[in-house]
Amino acid sequence: MEWLNAENTVAVGTALVGIVASGVMVWYERRVPRRRRIGYRVQMDNPIGDDARSGRANRRLGLFEETPDMADATLVLLRIENDGSQGIDREDYTSPELHGLTAVFTDRTVKGVTVTQPTDTDHLMDHFTEARGFGYDGHTLRIPRVPLNRGDHYKLLVLLSGGDVGSPIRLYGGIREGEVHPNRSATPDDVPPLFSRAARTISVLLTVCVVTLAAIVVARDDTPPPVECARGKLTVTGSTAFAPVVRDVAERFEHACEGATIEVDAHGSTAGLRDLVSAGGGRGAGFPPLIALSDGPRLAAMDALTEDRAALSVFALVVSDDVRIKNLSTDSVRRVYRGEITNWRQVGGPDLPVRMVSRDANSGTRQVFQRRVLGRSEMENTSSDCVKRDYAPQKGPVRCELDSTAQVLAQIRKTSGAIGYSELNVARRTKGLHPLSLDADAPDLKAIEQGTSAYPYREIEYAYTYGNPPAGSLAANFLTYLIRGSGQTTIRSHGHLPCWSPQGLQLCAETVQPANSP
Repeated sequence: MEWLNAENTVAVGTALVGIVASGVMVWYERRVPRRRRIGYRVQMDNPIGDDARSGRANRRLGLFEETPDMADATLVLLRIENDGSQGIDREDYTSPELHGLTAVFTDRTVKGVTVTQPTDTDHLMDHFTEARGFGYDGHTLRIPRVPLNRGDHYKLLVLLSGGDVGSPIRLYGGIREGEVHPNRSATPDDVPPLFSRAARTISVLLTVCVVTLAAIVVARDDTPPPVECARGKLTVTGSTAFAPVVRDVAERFEHACEGATIEVDAHGSTAGLRDLVSAGGGRGAGFPPLIALSDGPRLAAMDALTEDRAALSVFALVVSDDVRIKNLSTDSVRRVYRGEITNWRQVGGPDLPVRMVSRDANSGTRQVFQRRVLGRSEMENTSSDCVKRDYAPQKGPVRCELDSTAQVLAQIRKTSGAIGYSELNVARRTKGLHPLSLDADAPDLKAIEQGTSAYPYREIEYAYTYGNPPAGSLAANFLTYLIRGSGQTTIRSHGHLPCWSPQGLQLCAETVQPANSP
């Protein structure tokens, strides 16, 4: 079998090892909870007296010689630490007693204890009081319910008498959703390991798997498969907002496919769809060599057209730079486009009359604006030059209509107090104007992609054909190249999100709306 070669066998085997290692990690973490944990370790257990049954000779001077019961005394340094992944509060201790933990020194009697802690945790000392259960009796030491942040610790220096040096020392107590456990022995200056031995082993194994797979990827031939080419001529019409993307993709396709000619003739989404319906309805020699790009779905009556989702596009309201505002509420935008706000000072801006520079009725960008933001159609046209009113009604705001995105942006640049709309990335590259946020959500594809923005002025770019193009035709091959092939890189470079990318599949599905009614 062709796929069962040495390279694929190694890749599959390495992937399986990685999956097994991940499963072992999950099992280990379930068996050894690392949520709330208190660890303890004996950092010192030394004799003071010569009768401490330590097997070592001792010499004493001063208080060590004069104080009673020092002949068989021992000193133990006990370190108690939060070595889990969460902080521990007083309420997290589950002991029914007033205190939280109990230290038991087998065969030895507690004679005294002192508490030490790092200089940055002085607040812990407030908890070591008799009123909170701190005390000792016989061979047991009662330790209060001390809250510990992750990584915090304190030490108990305990004076004992009787028994053997090195006899068992245990710490008991309960922690909600956690455990109290012994750590390895260490000197006072030792730092506990960040990861357990099992975690380190599995991490090394996973690293080896990743490096092996990376080596396979680097070593193999990554030459992309040739573009499926076809000779002939194809026209792409429709959206002027998406036209820069299509022109760039068409140029790359023509360069890769000798004999293919792609003409981009964009004059509005609705006009392009109507041209496609007309070309298909009057065809007599087969499939029409025409693709229409639309900002949003086709009309419901155009059911003969077949759609493909190409990209998610973000649009923006833009104003001339003399309108010194950065954000409008959706309600304010609707009031502007109903003619209720005629001067920018009404929404906190400068004393300038509002002039609306809009697209004609064929524009998909306008239809998206009406559908996603206004919730209604725009008001009637009142101006031919976008500066003064010369159509009825003679009173009210100035509103004009232009044929393309480029014309709208050029007019806004030179018109004081102007507002209009455009595909976002074209607007960002145009000087003399700036985009507006809506309800404090900025027009930002990255934020939308990450799910942190509810910005509404966005839509799917659809590619339409009259029926399904024949397999191997120029239209079919170009669509595949644009939507599912190398064209995705070009779409992304122009600031759109390809619908067939991993992130785009979900976002485009969430953005879909029912087709417009006629």
